[in-house]
Amino acid sequence: MFEKLDDVEDRFQEVEGLLAQPDILSDQNRYRDLSREHAELSDVVTLFRSFRQLEQEMDDLRELARDQDPEMRAMAQQELPTLEQRHEETAHELTQLMLPRDPNDGKNAILEIRAGTGGDEAALFAGDLFRAYGRYADKHGWKVEILSSSESASGGFKEVIATVSGRDVFSHLKYESGTHRVQRVPDTETQGRVHTSACTVAVLPEAEEVDLEIDPSDLRIDLYRASGAGGQHVNKTESAVRITHVPTGVVVACQDEKSQHKNKARAMKVLRSRILDAMQNEQHAQMAAERKTQVGSGDRSERIRTYNFPQGRCTDHRINLTLYKLDAIMHGDLEELIESLRTHYQSAQLAKPQEF
Repeated sequence: MFEKLDDVEDRFQEVEGLLAQPDILSDQNRYRDLSREHAELSDVVTLFRSFRQLEQEMDDLRELARDQDPEMRAMAQQELPTLEQRHEETAHELTQLMLPRDPNDGKNAILEIRAGTGGDEAALFAGDLFRAYGRYADKHGWKVEILSSSESASGGFKEVIATVSGRDVFSHLKYESGTHRVQRVPDTETQGRVHTSACTVAVLPEAEEVDLEIDPSDLRIDLYRASGAGGQHVNKTESAVRITHVPTGVVVACQDEKSQHKNKARAMKVLRSRILDAMQNEQHAQMAAERKTQVGSGDRSERIRTYNFPQGRCTDHRINLTLYKLDAIMHGDLEELIESLRTHYQSAQLAKPQEF
């Protein structure tokens, strides 16, 4: 592992040199890729340098422990166990950082939330989930932009699709894909009975043009008049766009913007991400099976997480974690849930033999 860490440090210094070249800004794609790589390597290199510093300090203390001066020996013997523990902890952190990285982790994400079983209550919860993710994004300094939405009469969402942009967005949100079940008393329930509803969440890595080239001849683009709120504009302009990728049958519609060009651009962004996700899932059959299991159909019986409002608890069934802080979670405090899932995944990876 440590030979590979030397290579990582060499590459980090090479990337730093490339970023310092005066002509690098003329190639925005290369500058973006190098900047992303620099950020990814920075944490590993910083920790590796601390690790080597600890090793040097431990060697120095071992030397002092053999000193003829009894006070020097006593001091070294007293300080050495603390350094050895820090050294062990740092080695563990380095091992985690050197785990095989999901190539999509550094990407932005396409977040799709759809109401499942439960009618209006499911749509209301879809809105609640979307707001929770929005607040979580705010805490991380990420940007959320709605690409397409279909509101329900009750004020929630039948469906909402958004981009979440920022550093390492997909690495955090990818664990949210699946069926989310909610148990609570609806506002319209007069007898106080708890109802169970469900929403599905899908988190896809945002595909850039460099990731996937789509042949324009493979696209069928339909224009139509938007439905819903919008005043006279709705009746006069065919601004809504539906794009079908004929080879795969993937269909994306967008009508939120008044501009046909903006709707087309947004629809293409979602289309590209869905196609890339399908291609990657086809290439990795195991990943495809996991995603299908996680997302499910939106039925109450299929779930990765349950939000029980009467008891104020949230349970993630994949890792058997229950937190009694539901109000905080619905206000975007998802850190403990997501970090627990990330730790669980890393532990599973660490249990496998690693090749460095």
